[in-house]
Amino acid sequence: MPKRLIAPIFAAMVLGLLLVPGQPAAAQADQAAAGGQVQTLVGLPSVAPVVEKTSPAVVNIFTVKVIRNEMNRSRRGGPRNFRGIPDDFLEDFFGFPVPPPREYKERALGSGFIFDPQGFIITNNHVVEGADDIKVKLDDGREITAEIIGRDPKTDLALIKLTTPGPYPFISLGDSDKVNIGDWLVAIGNPFGLEHTVTAGILSARGRTIGVGPYDDFLQTDASINPGNSGGPLLNLFGEVVGINTIIIAGGNGIGFAIPSNVAVKIIEQLKTSGRVDRGWIGVMIQEVTPEMAKGFGVEDGQGGALVGSVNDGSPAQQGGLKHGDIIVEFDGKPIRQFQELTSVVADTPIGKEVNVVVIRDRKRVTMKLSVGRLEDDGQAAGQGGSSGDIDLGLTLREVTPEISARLNLGDASGLLVEGVGADSLSAEVGIQPQDVILEIDRKPVKSLSDYNSALRTHPKDTPLLLWIKRGGMTIYYTLSVN
Repeated sequence: MPKRLIAPIFAAMVLGLLLVPGQPAAAQADQAAAGGQVQTLVGLPSVAPVVEKTSPAVVNIFTVKVIRNEMNRSRRGGPRNFRGIPDDFLEDFFGFPVPPPREYKERALGSGFIFDPQGFIITNNHVVEGADDIKVKLDDGREITAEIIGRDPKTDLALIKLTTPGPYPFISLGDSDKVNIGDWLVAIGNPFGLEHTVTAGILSARGRTIGVGPYDDFLQTDASINPGNSGGPLLNLFGEVVGINTIIIAGGNGIGFAIPSNVAVKIIEQLKTSGRVDRGWIGVMIQEVTPEMAKGFGVEDGQGGALVGSVNDGSPAQQGGLKHGDIIVEFDGKPIRQFQELTSVVADTPIGKEVNVVVIRDRKRVTMKLSVGRLEDDGQAAGQGGSSGDIDLGLTLREVTPEISARLNLGDASGLLVEGVGADSLSAEVGIQPQDVILEIDRKPVKSLSDYNSALRTHPKDTPLLLWIKRGGMTIYYTLSVN
């Protein structure tokens, strides 16, 4: 095609896209060519007002983490030299001095936004987890130190606060339930360190479960989100935060995920008040009701619900009368259509509240009552608002039940199953892996989360933490420097 024809054809195509539906494009083109005016042009909304309104409250977060190189340490805790000989052996027998563990600084960056004029900032947990120093750069160029108020690894949310008194510009949290698929959204953050970068797109989907945690409930957007955007706001056209940008899929163009603001509000309120998050717990292991299972249990395919695979001894579920094989279809008046919904509904229920639970048992609807307990979870990671004596190993744990033992061929092993390991945690550094089973801590058996938390609370200061772990057909000892 001659080059001289390309520009006119392209212009005509653009004009055709912008003309009013219902009026012939040729007629509108003729009208425009004759000097007449097209009645209405259809274009995309400008996001400039949103950016102008919210940018002053979007911040760049810089963190520094001091890493102690504890690799290649001897059985007694001392480092090994390049030949693999324990340095403490050399010190004991030859008088050679033992070099201190090497240290280096790991730097990272992310985004966040001020939602309270006093200087409270919402960001992602993975942005500030383990940080020894946090600096926040404001839109006006000021750099201010921040402190961690509280973290929640399970939802990847964190609350930090500027140490210099405010007031500061802030953004209001909106209602994420009112955002419709196809609505325009704006993301502001610091991808790859490029400060205050603005991208726009639509809400692509909601309620996404992508396997990163037990409380997955993400908004999906095609507004570009890249490394460094983590913790930044996802805004509607009113300039309200409807999501916190969190995750990207490697190699996935136009696919990003954000934590809904309605989820964040519940978490942030607790972190602001107590530095930690308390969640409801009833003590059941659940799974999806597949079409094949629906036939076997005599329920309608597509009815949904959460199939109870096991019930913990002494749990609220057992005390309330739940049994394995029950299909929970309603909890505290809320229908359970997908089994993952039960986890979030129970977690959001006030501790101690007595609730009605409706189950399908032997093809009949049965209603029973139970009192919701508190989830005892080492995954809680309190900041300066929590107990200063807590030890955070970065592990997500579950008590080993007979069902879990059978599924993983654990035999008669009793302990705690490692379901998740924080990427930058002490446990990850020494090599603890998902599916490991913790049998002992400091030479004492741990058969419950209560045993685990007690062992961490009573661990002597300035001594390595000793873990005995079962992995497959072998058992391994690990030492962690926790002080």
